[in-house]
Amino acid sequence: MTIVKYNTLKLISIINILRNMRKKLVMIPGPTNVPERVMLAMVKPIINHRSPAFTQLYKGIIEKCQKVFLTKSDIIVFTASGSGGVEAAVTNIVRPGDKVLVTVFGEFGQRAAEQVEAAGGKAIVADAPLGDAPRMDKIRALAEANKDIKAVFVVYNETSTGVTFRWLKELGKLASDLGAFYIVDAISILGGDELPVDELGVDICIAGSQKCLAAPPGVVIVSVSNKVKKYLESNPPPPRHYFNMPRYFKFAERGETPFTPALPLFYALDEALTMLLEEGLDNRIRRHKICSEAFYRSLSAINLKPTAKEDVRSNVVLAFNYPTGIEDAKFRKLLDDKFDVLVAGGFGEFRGKVFRIGCMGEVNTPHVLTTVTAVSAALNQLGYQNSTAAALDEALKVLSQLN
Repeated sequence: MTIVKYNTLKLISIINILRNMRKKLVMIPGPTNVPERVMLAMVKPIINHRSPAFTQLYKGIIEKCQKVFLTKSDIIVFTASGSGGVEAAVTNIVRPGDKVLVTVFGEFGQRAAEQVEAAGGKAIVADAPLGDAPRMDKIRALAEANKDIKAVFVVYNETSTGVTFRWLKELGKLASDLGAFYIVDAISILGGDELPVDELGVDICIAGSQKCLAAPPGVVIVSVSNKVKKYLESNPPPPRHYFNMPRYFKFAERGETPFTPALPLFYALDEALTMLLEEGLDNRIRRHKICSEAFYRSLSAINLKPTAKEDVRSNVVLAFNYPTGIEDAKFRKLLDDKFDVLVAGGFGEFRGKVFRIGCMGEVNTPHVLTTVTAVSAALNQLGYQNSTAAALDEALKVLSQLN
């Protein structure tokens, strides 16, 4: 009885600590707010990562990921950030001299192109002005001029600009026609928008734990097609240790990872995936879409202009241009200090010009209404006169679609 009482008191104490730590509403493009259930999963006891208990945990994660990715392909779970997943994809596929067609319409597409070059490959860049995405006619023209392309790499959702590439199906068909590998960086969007991996013919898909999956940062999940596995069997990657995919395949056969995993993060990811599947993938995607529409309509009602063109606007990362006279640092500091709401600034060419809202994970009516109220009120305090009531009225009209 004493032990039970002690554990109960300890659990209550942990919950209270977590509640106090949740003071800030985290509305940046990741990491995002993490449900209490997921946070509490991390206090489970540490286990031997070479034990049946871990095998059961790991296999459960793999099976749940396959349902979320909509794939029958192998899944690798790396203890790393999303960028580690991109590095794994590039370094396992690209050999010196290989051509890789890369869509570049923001910071993360540019980083992918740099990774290709660092691996000795040649990046064939299909770019677009910031706020837009490259169109298929431009991409096809590049492919026509470079028919020996080995892989096609696309950032599905560019968090630096709030732009989503809306032609995954057409791009996958092009990759298939070229006989090229199809790699999709879905780090910030998997679980928040449609991405049927097998249906689209995606060979490598990369997702991050800390975005739409609503888990803590530190885990990246990568689906790998049989086409890639067969290629790696006959064409082993250059000497790599940590991100060597064949090594992970070998250990996965016995339900293990080759290196010590971040066990608390695996517990958290497992719980986050369970919550996603309880909600239903389609329902979660619908919720993200409705919440993003509420943001767009409410903030447009106070004359804030989205950075992205309308046909490529993201449902999970929303970028808005600052009105004339509003200083980025002052605005975000005011949101943080007075309203306990965190939004992100821009970077690169957008530094100081835009702010970005993460509409992902457990985002729901309270998140939207609180953020809209804070943004409107902060702008009023900084001299940009607007109607908070008008913004909230538009948001509520859209949010009424949620259960």
